[in-house]
Amino acid sequence: MDLRLVAHAPNGDRLGSIPQPLSLEAAWPLNDVGGLRLAYAAGAVGAELLEQPCEVAIEWSADGVTWTEPPDGRFLRILRRGDSTDQAEVVRYELPAFVWMLRKLILYSGSAPLVDGKRAFLSATPGAILRTWLTEGQTRGALPGVTWDFTLTHDSAGVEWAKVLTIYYEPGLDLLTTLINLAEQGVIDFQMQGRELRVFNADTLHNDLAAGDAPVDLRYGRDITQAPEVGTLEDAASAVLVVGDAGFQQSYVSSAGHGPWGRWEMFIGQGGVSDPGTATLLADTAIKRASGERVQRTRSIALETARWLPFRDYAPGDLVLAPGEAAAMQSLRVRQITLTRDHKRALAGHLVLNDRLLERDLRLARRTAGIVGGSTSSGGSGAKPAPEAPAPRTPTAPPGLIVDSAAFIDTSGYARGQITATWGAVTQDVVGVALDISGYELYGRKNEVGLPWLLLAVTPADDTTATYSPLPVGETWAFKVRAVNNGRRGGFSAPPVVEAIADDPDAPPVPTTPLLATRLGVVHVSWDGLGAGAEPMPTDLARVRVWMQDPLAPGWEEIGYLDAAGSIVVPGLPYGADRDFRFTAVDHSGNESAASPSATIATVPLVDGDAAEGSITTGALAANAVTAAKVAAGAIEASHIAAEAVTADKLQAVLALATRIVAGDPGAARVELNEDGLEAYDSGGAQTVTVSAASGAVSIVGQLSTGVVGRRIIVNPAGSADPEIRWYPSTGTNYARIFVDNDGSIIHISGLNSGGDRRSQVIQRGDEWRMHIYNPSTALASGGYMFAQPTQLEVGYNDPTPALNRWRFTSTVAEYKGRLDYFGGDAGLLMFSLSINLNSGLSTIAWGSATMLTTPFCAIGLTYSGTGVVTSYMTARSTSGFNLRCDSSGAVGSATAMIWAWRK
Repeated sequence: MDLRLVAHAPNGDRLGSIPQPLSLEAAWPLNDVGGLRLAYAAGAVGAELLEQPCEVAIEWSADGVTWTEPPDGRFLRILRRGDSTDQAEVVRYELPAFVWMLRKLILYSGSAPLVDGKRAFLSATPGAILRTWLTEGQTRGALPGVTWDFTLTHDSAGVEWAKVLTIYYEPGLDLLTTLINLAEQGVIDFQMQGRELRVFNADTLHNDLAAGDAPVDLRYGRDITQAPEVGTLEDAASAVLVVGDAGFQQSYVSSAGHGPWGRWEMFIGQGGVSDPGTATLLADTAIKRASGERVQRTRSIALETARWLPFRDYAPGDLVLAPGEAAAMQSLRVRQITLTRDHKRALAGHLVLNDRLLERDLRLARRTAGIVGGSTSSGGSGAKPAPEAPAPRTPTAPPGLIVDSAAFIDTSGYARGQITATWGAVTQDVVGVALDISGYELYGRKNEVGLPWLLLAVTPADDTTATYSPLPVGETWAFKVRAVNNGRRGGFSAPPVVEAIADDPDAPPVPTTPLLATRLGVVHVSWDGLGAGAEPMPTDLARVRVWMQDPLAPGWEEIGYLDAAGSIVVPGLPYGADRDFRFTAVDHSGNESAASPSATIATVPLVDGDAAEGSITTGALAANAVTAAKVAAGAIEASHIAAEAVTADKLQAVLALATRIVAGDPGAARVELNEDGLEAYDSGGAQTVTVSAASGAVSIVGQLSTGVVGRRIIVNPAGSADPEIRWYPSTGTNYARIFVDNDGSIIHISGLNSGGDRRSQVIQRGDEWRMHIYNPSTALASGGYMFAQPTQLEVGYNDPTPALNRWRFTSTVAEYKGRLDYFGGDAGLLMFSLSINLNSGLSTIAWGSATMLTTPFCAIGLTYSGTGVVTSYMTARSTSGFNLRCDSSGAVGSATAMIWAWRK
C-alpha cells in the first residue's frame, strides 16, 4: 500500500502532486474532524504549491497504478510553522479535514420570530435542518465550493430520514458543531467525499465485516504488530442518586455488585424528572456506563505484510475481527484510522478500536441525551406580551410534537416503556396576538378508537419537554399536547403522534460453556449462572435454553431450560454415542443471546448389556402381562377371529369405539361420537362443539346466550371484534362487557350511565391494574381513577378541565399533587377564601357548613390591590368561626382574605 499527496486550488482544479514530504501523519476519525500533519522542505519539488492556501488530497493505492481519494481525504492548508534559522528550511503544516470548513458557516435569525432568542426547527428532518444552513449560507456567498447529495426527505443513500426533531438553535451557532452534535446523539453519520458533504441515517453508513464466511480478521504477526491498551477506573461507580423536580429523588444500585474498594457513588441532577420510570432509565444508563474499567485499544498495523488494508478492505465505522480482551478475536468497531510516513518513506498505520462495551457506552450516552432533552432547547416566548383581555385568551395548538420511547428494566426484571415528548413553544393566541401561557398538558392513550385520553404530564410554560413512565412495551400509543392560559385551554396538537413503545433491544450475555457429567445411564448438563467471562446475568433474564445435537447428524434441538444456576438430567440417550450441548440466554422481552461454546459427552451404560434376542419366551410372561396397549395396531386381523366368537358375554361393560357413530350428514351438519369424544358440525362442515374424551373439556364455537331477550349473558356475541362476554340489562342494549387484549390483559367496560355521558373501565394486566371513569364521546378521562403497579399505587381524580388531584405511593415516598380541601362536620383542616369589605371594620367569618370539634388555630392572609394600608386581627375565635377586624389607613373597597384553620 502507498500514499501520495495532490494539491488542489481552493474550490478549484488539481494543481499537481506534492511528492517529497519529509514526514506525514493523517487521521480519519468516525463522525469527527480528521487532520493531516506534514513536514516539507522549502526547496523540494512541489513546495511552491504549499506556499499559498490550497487543498491537499491524500490518495491511496494498493498496486501503484490505481489511485483513490478516500472519504474525508481532503484537507485544508491553513496553519504553517517554520524557523528562519533552520538551514534545511523545513516547514511544518497542520491541515484539518475539509469538513472543518463548516465551522465558518453560522446560523442567522431567519424570517420567523425567534423563540426565547432561538430559531425553531419544528418536526424537521436532519436534511431540512442542515440544508437550511447550507442554502442560506450560499445565498449570502459563504462556502461556495461545498456541495451535498442529501435532500429534505432522504439521506445520501436515498433512504428516508428515520428521525424528525423539534429543536431550537441560537443564531451564531456554526454548522460543524451542529453536525457533530447530531452524530453524537445517534441521529446521523457523516463524511466528506472531496468537497461534497454526505449525511446518512445513523448506523447505516458502515459495514459488519466481522461476520460471514470470509470476515476481515486482523491478526497478530500478519496484520498487527503492537496492541497497546490504556484502562482506567476513574469513572467507575456502583450506585447512583437521581434528584429531579419537586423533591423527587431515587437511589439505584448496580445488580452486578460493588468494585474492589466497595461502593462508589455518583450523582445525577436532572430537572423535569418526576416519575420513577424515567429516573430508573437514567440511573440504569449511568450505572452501565460506569460499571467497570474503560479501555482504549490501539492496534499498530504492518501495511507491508497485512492481508487486509485500510480503505481497500475496511473504513472508519466498519466492524472487523481483531484481538480484544485477553487477545481473543472479537468484533470491534474501527473508530479511527491513522497512517504515517517517516523520513525514510516507511508507511505505518494505527487503528483505534471499540469493543462491544464501548459501543454500548456510546448508545447509552445517546439515549441519555434524548431523555434529558439534549436535542431540544427550552421553549418560551421571546416577544413582549400584549395587554391581557378581561377574559383569558385561547392559545394556539403547540406545533412540532415528537415523541421518542425507550425501555428500562423494573425491579421485577421486566421491560417497561418510557416516553420523552417534545413540542414547539406557544407564543400567540388563536388570532395571532402575543401571549404568555401558563403551561402545557400532555395526553396519551393506547392507539385504539374509543379508549379514553389520559392526562400524563403537566409542564410549566418554559418547559416544552415532558417524560412519562411506565408504559407497556410493544404497544402503540397516541399522544397530543395543548397549551393552557390561566385556565383557558387551547386546541390539541394535530394530528396525534403515534409511537410504538420501545421494547428492550439488548440480548443477555452469552452463557458460559455447559458443564457435562454422565452417571447411572443419563447425562447431567449444568450451568454456573454466569455469562462468558464471568459476566453477571442481568435482572431481566428469563431462562437459559439447553440445546442438544448428534454431531454425526447435525441439527440442534431444545431439550429443556434453566432459570438459574443448576442442571437438568437428559435420559434415554444411546450408550457410547457423542452428543453436543450448548446454551442460549433469553430475557423477558424475548431477546436471545448468541449460542455458548458447545461441549460434548457420551452416555456411560448403567449395565453391561441388554436382553438378548429370543431370551424372553412365553413361559417367562406372567398372566395378563400382554395387554391391548402392548399389541401393535392392526396386529390382530379378522382372519384370526373365529365366526361368532365375539358374543355379548365377551364384551366389557364399557365398549371402546374404534370407529365413529354419526347422526346426520357425514360430510355436513351432524353430531358424531368417535374415539376423540362427542363433536357437532354445522352445514358447512365446520366444527362447532367438542366434548373431549381425553379430558372432558367442552369447546363451543360461536355465540352462546343464556336467553334471547331481557337480562342475559352472551358469550362470544356474533359480530364482536374480540371474543368477549356481555351482560345485558332487563331492557334495552346498554350492555357491559369483558374481554382479553392481545397481551393477556382483562378489560372490563361498564354500560353508560343514565345521562349517557360516562362509562367506567377496569384494565387488569400482569403488572398493572387500572380503574377510571371516562366520557365515551370525547374519550377523555373524567372522574376518579386508581392505578396500581408492582412499584407504585396512584389514586386520584382526573378530568379534561383538568382538575388533577392524586396520591401516589411508592416504596420510598407518598406524594400528593393537586388541591387539598377538607370540609365537613368533623373537619380537621379548612382552606377557603372570601371577599372582605374594608369599610365595615368588623366582619364575622363562619366555617361554612363545618363545625370544628375543638376551637381551631387560624392563619389569615389579605390581598388588596388598592392604595392605603390595611392591618387586621381576629377576635372571638370559636368552633364555628371568628370575627375579623380590619383597620385601614386610606384603604377602601374590598380585599380578599385567604384563611387556613386547623385543629389538633
